[in-house]
Amino acid sequence: MASKFRVAAWVVVGAITGIMATLQVQALARNTASPIPLEELQQFAAVYGLIKADFFEPVDGKKLVENAINGMVNNLDPHSEYLDKKDFKDFKESTSGKFVGVGIEIAAEDGLVKVVSPIEGSPAARAGIHAGDLITRIDNTAVKGLSLNDAVKLMRGKPGTKVTLTVLRKAENRTFTFTITRELIQVQSVKGKMIAPGYGWVRITQFQSDTLKSFVAKIDALYKEDPNMKGLILDLRNDPGGLLESAVGVASVFLPDNAVIVSTRGQMPEANATYRNTPSDYLNNPGDNPLDTLPAAVKTVKLVVLVNGGSASASEIVTGALQDYKRAVVMGTLTFGKGSVQTVLPLGPDTALKLTTARYYTPNGQSIQGKGITPNYEVDPLESGDPYAALRMREIDYKNQIGTGNEAADNKRVEEDVRKQEEARRLLEAELAKNPNKLPKLPEYGSKEDWQVTQALNYLEGKPVITAKHPAQTAKAKSAAASSPASSPKAEASGADKAK
Repeated sequence: MASKFRVAAWVVVGAITGIMATLQVQALARNTASPIPLEELQQFAAVYGLIKADFFEPVDGKKLVENAINGMVNNLDPHSEYLDKKDFKDFKESTSGKFVGVGIEIAAEDGLVKVVSPIEGSPAARAGIHAGDLITRIDNTAVKGLSLNDAVKLMRGKPGTKVTLTVLRKAENRTFTFTITRELIQVQSVKGKMIAPGYGWVRITQFQSDTLKSFVAKIDALYKEDPNMKGLILDLRNDPGGLLESAVGVASVFLPDNAVIVSTRGQMPEANATYRNTPSDYLNNPGDNPLDTLPAAVKTVKLVVLVNGGSASASEIVTGALQDYKRAVVMGTLTFGKGSVQTVLPLGPDTALKLTTARYYTPNGQSIQGKGITPNYEVDPLESGDPYAALRMREIDYKNQIGTGNEAADNKRVEEDVRKQEEARRLLEAELAKNPNKLPKLPEYGSKEDWQVTQALNYLEGKPVITAKHPAQTAKAKSAAASSPASSPKAEASGADKAK
């Protein structure tokens, strides 16, 4: 009997080797940089065949291959992933701003799922879920050890169905249980208002396919409300990024025609590109250009960009371009530092590979991968400081992040930053264990209590700006404010997600 299994196993090996060799030819036709050794393909096929033949119970071959692909992709960097049928559907929903779920933004923390923020007006927000809550169970499934994708799958479902979330709230040292009814979530990526006579505030929560159109409509509405607007605050705090084309379009609102917004550099020839303020670079479909309705004054209005450690990817593209051209003053705290481009490469009608294909560079040729963008004025979220600074994860905290692109010069500094962050996190967590109520709540963005918005408004009105209180950041902020202007972008240097 065993010999029959062996024969079957090696028949499978031969079939897979043939298939993989065919895939190799297809890959080489697309990119001749590095052929895949046939010996490695044979080894993979041999393992597959042995599992199919010798494992104690039958294993689905499709599941085996998907697991192998996931292992291969997930170990590359934090942002590459294989998208199966459901993941691919969820990804397309996320870029459209519509999905069925409970309405929370999440991140991984200590093997659990951390609530970054409940979406305003969502079932989760109405139920009382707070930013910072740690999800420990989803229905009857323990979250410990689950990937973020698996956790998202458990929380998504059909409209009207219920899901029970068990959360640990560290600030109160208590566990809560919430039973939430899933709904169709419509994420509003742009909101804004006049915050003082002559001064507007516009917030982008994520760069989606309709963000540019919504952003232009909001700017037009503010100018109709006050045609003589003196200043504008562009709020990108906690904006995790999104579509590259949307970021290029938003930056183009404020920059001259044909200005370089961002460049990308990668292994494939098509990964080396320069994106400019031109409709072909920010419109997915030819047609009416939404920027045509904007008043001319938007090109010169005094501008502040607000960022923090949650500002990543596409939001860093916009911030970097506006800072390099000295079109805006950047205020807040150091950004996340995700300077890599993910391209969605379809593998068929229902599956795809989201693969990191390039690093992106600001117009002045600066890579912000693992480094982030330093504000011109470092301003804490509260007048008393930034109590949450030590708890924030940034790109450099990921063990398999792709590096800055200039390892010899940057790695030592990055390693030192990570060491200091980990030490600060340990100290703060020890304090929280003694006093769970140590951390105050942060104000709602754009409210009168929003300290960073207050300082941005001070700058626009010509009043003094109160910078961060801790010595290192204060010195850095003063240095940035006092330094002479950097040269304007000249050369095409060299991203966010883009579909392909």
